[in-house]
Amino acid sequence: MTEKVPLRPKHKGLSRDELLNMDKNDLVDVIKQLEAHNTQLKNIISKNLEDKKGNEAVSNQRNYDFSKCHYRKILLRIIYFGWDYQGLAVQEDSTKTIEHHLFHALTKSCLIEAREKSNYHRCGRTDKGVSAFGQVISITVRSKHTPTDQSLPDSVTTEIPYCKILNRLLPKEIRAVSWMPIPDDKFEFSARFDCKKRKYKYYFPKSSLNVEAMKAACTQLVGSHDFRHFCKMDVGNGVVEFIREILSADIVPFDENDMEEPTSMYVLIIEGNAFLWHQIRCIMGILLLVGQGRESPDIVQELLNIDKNPRKPQYNIALDTPLNLYECSYEIENQWIYDVGELRNVIKHIQNEWTLHSVKTTMMRDCLQSLEKIYSDIKETKDSEDDESERDSITSHTDCLLQGVQSKVYKPLLKRQTCSSLEERIEYYTKKRKTETEMENMKN
Repeated sequence: MTEKVPLRPKHKGLSRDELLNMDKNDLVDVIKQLEAHNTQLKNIISKNLEDKKGNEAVSNQRNYDFSKCHYRKILLRIIYFGWDYQGLAVQEDSTKTIEHHLFHALTKSCLIEAREKSNYHRCGRTDKGVSAFGQVISITVRSKHTPTDQSLPDSVTTEIPYCKILNRLLPKEIRAVSWMPIPDDKFEFSARFDCKKRKYKYYFPKSSLNVEAMKAACTQLVGSHDFRHFCKMDVGNGVVEFIREILSADIVPFDENDMEEPTSMYVLIIEGNAFLWHQIRCIMGILLLVGQGRESPDIVQELLNIDKNPRKPQYNIALDTPLNLYECSYEIENQWIYDVGELRNVIKHIQNEWTLHSVKTTMMRDCLQSLEKIYSDIKETKDSEDDESERDSITSHTDCLLQGVQSKVYKPLLKRQTCSSLEERIEYYTKKRKTETEMENMKN
């Protein structure tokens, strides 16, 4: 047996002899670290190049004396299909974020001078691959009108066409839909902190799922609970409180006239005042196990009972692609301003995108029907002694919705290996911070 060589810190190189004598698993770890580091460097280089181009483009714009401009604080509703993006929040090593493109458009159009001066807040921080049809931001932008004139009724109809300007500069997957003036007496209003309700939707095909069992499980989510077993605990960033209130949770057919086919689409609609990191994808991961008949609907109650089950069992969360921040609600008068002509352009654009995706879906469905017929004909000619599993119809449409490797032999959630408890995680990060502080003091 070869001698196991401990891994050195990432910033130190390993000699050829050390690599040759390294344990196979450690060698794989080194390769994965190098691949991740290489990808990160490529992203940073790409982002720096794009930022340079963006800065040049902004500098070529007509110089504004922002000190002489009038400003107005607004809510801006944007929609985006986030499938090919790294999430909403800007990242140092990637340009594929919604905020990167949004602020590029805002600064290039001189609607704002800089993000730091714009009083920016976002309602929800969507993750990689997640879309939003109702994302709302609050921001202070340039205005045509003086603060006094902004209170006049016709000031909104003669205001700068914010959505039209932004949509000329945004990628096709991101659209500004409408805006709303924030009254002077609510200048501290925040899209994030003043949001009263957030509604998410998660889309999935019926396949062979027991939708009624999933609906029964949904009812147990409603109310105020400790959802530490239905999220990714972010203790490292100071999140140690996991009580959240779910106002409603249900599963409904997307089309009442199309409910029984394996390809019939259903939607999980869940509404709450706030959500934890990956909370809905964790919930959907459990609901899929219930729909597959692998868990009882009562598993939700079991996981919510942190006294009985203090540790989260290890399980796969649901895929990011079908998740959508659908609506954000506020306790202010609904005064969303729509530019009818621009709204028409947005609708036409999404219709065209729908056509392209729908054509691809129809082609796949046609191919599937042909192959499924061939499979069915072959089954009918098989001897009756064939393995029962081979003679069953294939309904695996939702297999791809659970991330990670699927075990051939299913192990019930409450019998699985568990993660660290919340208390253990808090203790770990407390010790880690103490060690880091001591090391920093030693350096000084």
